[in-house]
Amino acid sequence: MKTIIRNGHIITAVDSYHADILIEDGKIQMIAQNLSVSADKDIDARGMLVLPGGIDVHTHFDMPFGGTTSSDDFLTGTQAAAFGGTTTIVDFAIQSRGHSMQEALETWLAKAEGKATIDYGFHMIISEASRERLAEMPRMVDQGVTSFKMFTAYPGVFMVDDGGIFRALQRAGEIGALIAIHAENGSVIDVLVEQALAEGHTAPKYHALTRPPEMEGEATHRVIVLAALAKVPLYIVHLSASQALDAVMAARDQGQSVYAETCPQYLFLSYDRYEEPGFDGAKYVMSPPLRTPEHQERLWRGLKTNDLQVVATDHCPFCMKDQKTLGRDNFAKIPNGAPGVETRMSLIYDGAVSQNRLSLNRFVEVTSTTPAKLFGMFPHKGTIAVGSDADLVLFDPDGSTEWGVKQAHMRVDYNPYEGRKTAGAIRMVLSRGEVIVDNGQFLGKQGRGDFIKRHRVQDL
Repeated sequence: MKTIIRNGHIITAVDSYHADILIEDGKIQMIAQNLSVSADKDIDARGMLVLPGGIDVHTHFDMPFGGTTSSDDFLTGTQAAAFGGTTTIVDFAIQSRGHSMQEALETWLAKAEGKATIDYGFHMIISEASRERLAEMPRMVDQGVTSFKMFTAYPGVFMVDDGGIFRALQRAGEIGALIAIHAENGSVIDVLVEQALAEGHTAPKYHALTRPPEMEGEATHRVIVLAALAKVPLYIVHLSASQALDAVMAARDQGQSVYAETCPQYLFLSYDRYEEPGFDGAKYVMSPPLRTPEHQERLWRGLKTNDLQVVATDHCPFCMKDQKTLGRDNFAKIPNGAPGVETRMSLIYDGAVSQNRLSLNRFVEVTSTTPAKLFGMFPHKGTIAVGSDADLVLFDPDGSTEWGVKQAHMRVDYNPYEGRKTAGAIRMVLSRGEVIVDNGQFLGKQGRGDFIKRHRVQDL
């Protein structure tokens, strides 16, 4: 089937021009002005921005956590992503203690197959860094899982000691993989949590008060030093605090290959949300927590200066009604996470482009192109070029979008951005040339998403 998108304003990380796009067999076959080729489907994109499909490299669909499971599975989560202009996600398979990475990968592939409506890949969470476990890493890379996540937080569950992280970094360098780190000092945080509870502090705001930004900054600096010693690149997930950004900037100024993502919640929401009445602060319990407003401008500046390279979501929703309430009497038992996969592209366009913080090219770079490059999907994903997958978003810059739980498609009973109106509107989304969203109607099919066997990671 041939499709032509005509008269659109094409935006990539480096280009801005008007042209037509010919799509065949899911790929972009030709880009030119005034194409005279006939097609089965002819789409007029006049007045629209034509963007590469968004790539969210940090989601948690169908993830067990704290005695429950994130409320979006790979069907509802990928549908919501598509409505929000995201055409590719990279989720996390979890290597549980006592189990192999292969078991984890097969488990998460089974969760996604037959459900995902857009293309997907996996990072591998390493919860054990024994020599036996790390010996499994090359097999994962051969199967297209070329990135591994490790934690300096959650002792007894995910946390790996510095020696284990260092061994994994060395192994990653040998096999062309990338280590991603959740950087908070989990041991000290556990002491602060214990002390807060002993003093009778059980409200949601104490989740934030026991995870201070200094503990994110310290852990970020520590793993950067380990990566420097191992002479390998490093990726920091969901960076929220200026102290952590300072550590990243200092390393990059010295020429070290350190990359970092932030998330919309850290750019648009702040600590005051935890002070909402009653138990409503639980909506915003995530790790790292929301910070005070002065951190936000530092993060925006980091995106502008390329000290932050990616905006992902850490989408991990739990319903207030029957999941977040598990911690009503103990903030430490509130499931960590919030929804965001559907709102990311619109929020960042609104806060970055409309507010003149970032250019359109930079918007595409942080939401699509750099994630594709860092995680082994470029140029098949993340750009608009001949030979690339036809993952495209038709975005109306003159439209607007109002966000709320009733308007969104994420399977959760609240929206952190309730009532917020963003500039621009997503009118159409194509995944590998197939129209899957058209003016608010979902046209994709359950299970049509493909597993992406990602390339070995190359330093940018």
